[in-house]
Amino acid sequence: MTLYFDEDVRPDDATAAEMEAAAVAALEGEGIDPDTASISVSFVDKAEIKRLNKEYRGVDKVTDVLSFPLYESGCIPAPEDLTEDEELALGDVVICEEVCEAQAKEYGHSIEREIIYLFTHSVFHLLGYDHETEEDKADMRAREEEVMSLLGLER
Repeated sequence: MTLYFDEDVRPDDATAAEMEAAAVAALEGEGIDPDTASISVSFVDKAEIKRLNKEYRGVDKVTDVLSFPLYESGCIPAPEDLTEDEELALGDVVICEEVCEAQAKEYGHSIEREIIYLFTHSVFHLLGYDHETEEDKADMRAREEEVMSLLGLER
C-alpha cells in the first residue's frame, strides 16, 4: 500500500503508519492485494473543502472528508489485470483538519483517531461503499468498525 501525501501538509509518521494499516486492512477484507494499491491523501482547510464540496458534489458547505474514487462501484481492476509496473490507484481522499480537530474534541477522542476514522471511511468509499440507504450505511459502518477494531481504535 502506498499513500501519497501533499508535501506541504502531511500527518506525523505514526498517524501515517496507522492510515496505511487501516487501508491495508480494508483492502485485504475486500480481497484486494494492498501491495498493488495506492491512495492520494490531502489535508485542507475549511475554505478549500467547502470549495471542493460545492464544485464536485453541489453542496455549498464545509464537510469533514471527501472521497474521489477512480473506479465505479464493483469496477476496480483485479491485481492480475495490472501490468507489472502499474499501481491500482484507488483515488483521492481530502480531509479537513479544522473539522477533524473539532469533531475529535466533540467525540472525546484524539485528533489522530478522528483522522484514522475519516480516512477509513473514505477508503470504503473508494472501494465502492456508500451510505445512501440504511442497509448500505449499516454495512459500511460494520466494515469501518471492523478495521478500527483491528487497529485497537474502537469507539
